[in-house]
Amino acid sequence: MRKWILILLTMLPAVVLAAGGSSVPLDKANNDLSDKASLQNGAKLFMNYCFGCHSTQYQRYGRVAEDLGIPDDLMKDNLIFDQNAKIGDLMTSAISEDSAKKWFGNPAPDLTMVARVRGTDWIYTYLRTFYVDPARPFGVNNVVFPSVGMPHVLEELQGTPHKVYEERLIDGEMVKEYVGIKTDGRGEMSATEYDLAVRDLVNFLEYAAEPMKLERQRLGYWVMGFLVIFFIVTLLLKKEYWRDVH
Repeated sequence: MRKWILILLTMLPAVVLAAGGSSVPLDKANNDLSDKASLQNGAKLFMNYCFGCHSTQYQRYGRVAEDLGIPDDLMKDNLIFDQNAKIGDLMTSAISEDSAKKWFGNPAPDLTMVARVRGTDWIYTYLRTFYVDPARPFGVNNVVFPSVGMPHVLEELQGTPHKVYEERLIDGEMVKEYVGIKTDGRGEMSATEYDLAVRDLVNFLEYAAEPMKLERQRLGYWVMGFLVIFFIVTLLLKKEYWRDVH
């Protein structure tokens, strides 16, 4: 028995890593699926900066337009870039797997379920922790996803990001410790505006992963209320029956 316990304890770190755990502290996304304006802006950011490589192939343009309150004509004119695509089509990227593998080493993953797999906090932190790394093929690396094979597609919005270190006294020695990311200030957005934009993008990706989430939660309250009432009625009925028995 002790042998098996030791084996399980030895395997535990590997299991945690396989599950996608991150040793980097994650920032809270605090996104809100009920915020239609945020979802609309997130959809716009996704289609303009992500959809060139990444698909959300389990979504349809029409369903997104309906859920997010976007008129079909605006969806067609501003968020559907394939002239041959129809409003009822699935949202598949124009890039082929062969081209993506040739340019990036691997096909870009579909992002429909990424919020369920990674979590919103992970995505939010990931998109805000790119930094310049000349040793990487695209000139950038990522704190949350080291050696990432993706370019920093939002750099024009954020500006060129760099790792920031501070000298701190640790165990009697002065060492440089990573404290965050700072940009060169040349982006189209301020740091606060960029954080809000990323939050909108994360909001859209969470919606993509489960479009019925808010409805499911709303129905859940009704179901719990019904069960409580049903339990009370059942308890009273049980007392009534047992009164006759005694």
